[in-house]
Amino acid sequence: MARILLLNPSRWGRGITPIWIASHTAALRARGHDVGLFDATFFSDWAQNENTFNTTNQQYKPSAYDSMVHFSDVPVRTALQAKIDEFQPGYIFFAALSSHIHGEGEYAAIQFGHDLMTATKTDATIVCGGLQPTAAPTETAERFPRVAHFIRGESDLVLADLVDALEQGRPAISVNGVVTRTSDGLASAPPQSLIADLDAIGAYDYSLFDDQIFLRPYNGSVVRAVDYELSRGCPFTCGYCVETVIQAYYGLTDRTPRGALRNPQRYLRHKSARRIFEEMSSLYSSNDVTLFRCQDTNFLTIERSTLTELADLIDASGMPLELYIETRPEGVNSKSITLLKKLKVDGVGMGIELAGQQFREASLNRFSDQPAIIRAFQQLKEAGISRTAYNIIGLPDQTEESILETIDFNRLLDPDNVTVAFYSPYLGTDQQRVGAEKSYFLDYEFDLDSQLRTMTRHAVLSPATLAFYKRYFVRLVREGRDVLPGLKREARLA
Repeated sequence: MARILLLNPSRWGRGITPIWIASHTAALRARGHDVGLFDATFFSDWAQNENTFNTTNQQYKPSAYDSMVHFSDVPVRTALQAKIDEFQPGYIFFAALSSHIHGEGEYAAIQFGHDLMTATKTDATIVCGGLQPTAAPTETAERFPRVAHFIRGESDLVLADLVDALEQGRPAISVNGVVTRTSDGLASAPPQSLIADLDAIGAYDYSLFDDQIFLRPYNGSVVRAVDYELSRGCPFTCGYCVETVIQAYYGLTDRTPRGALRNPQRYLRHKSARRIFEEMSSLYSSNDVTLFRCQDTNFLTIERSTLTELADLIDASGMPLELYIETRPEGVNSKSITLLKKLKVDGVGMGIELAGQQFREASLNRFSDQPAIIRAFQQLKEAGISRTAYNIIGLPDQTEESILETIDFNRLLDPDNVTVAFYSPYLGTDQQRVGAEKSYFLDYEFDLDSQLRTMTRHAVLSPATLAFYKRYFVRLVREGRDVLPGLKREARLA
């Protein structure tokens, strides 16, 4: 039996339950290993308070959340060292792929975890997964020298295989998916297979999390929630999305002219309805969780029979559960809405990204017709399902007028909630390469956080301009362009 310490280096200062922690805990414990967690979320000298930031700019509705959670004044690195000294891990792991993909800080976890580990004293073997080693293992190894082994692609089962191999005296390179340091540099094992049956991971284990991590601000209230995945994979190939990096790693590169994978069945996988229901039931009974923040890239690509079975199980249970999902507009219709209602879906998030359909298709390889978007928002409204529009500002070659057109389009859609993210150049994506070639961004950007900051070096859409639109995007959607001149004068951008 080995002792593995999982490190959650989240800097947002609010309740997030990284899905990879739950899945890797399940896989490791199934092999008989002892698993611990150090969660950096609620340390005053580490948190950046994303909740307050996005409440101030009206992206979130005001709530009592900040008064309900406790932040430790112990320096986070002191607390981490104390945890390592007490737990005595043989392995420390941070950063992995899951359906979070890049949201809620998953992309930057490898950097933030490495930052936290830099000053610690430990003999533990440090292992990392995630998008960055999947996209560029050699460069990632150079940037994060304290990491001994990297896992490309899905790491849930590979980490358990790696720990087993090392404990048995076998070389790390004997495990598919692993990149390891040797005296001659880096050695890479062949890619592992995609996890075809997500039930094989085991029931996701959220028991390591501290209780206050389950508190979540949601539409002006505070609820008990988890981040959750029913499925993995997306059939689409948008040029800014990290899904394309994972697709490429597994050799899935054959695309249609309309921005989709050909024969995506191998990439699209989901848990069984029974497993999903068991996990939801367990979290409700043990942690009073009632909101499942489903991070599935495209919820409505899950097999309809699985969703129908799940809906029947939830409906028969009488449990007061709600789901928040993300999907694409073209999947929304009268039949799918009926199913969403039975699944107790309270809210749907959909990516608008930006208003210009030609820009979306030519530059982003994202094909979502304007009429389909409008129709989806209207149908969900009529069904009484809350709608959130996701927007991006600061994409390479985007103009200020494009941002304003996106604001106008949001006014037309009239969503219940509006979010806006800074474009982040995720390593290995088409748009990251375009941004670097045009010097909008460095070849690699540290400290990426699509909610809190832009790293742009764009001459027209400067950091100050993008920060302005991040601050006032929602207000401009609600009040219209008439208030723009006054806001610009106030911000000294006029």
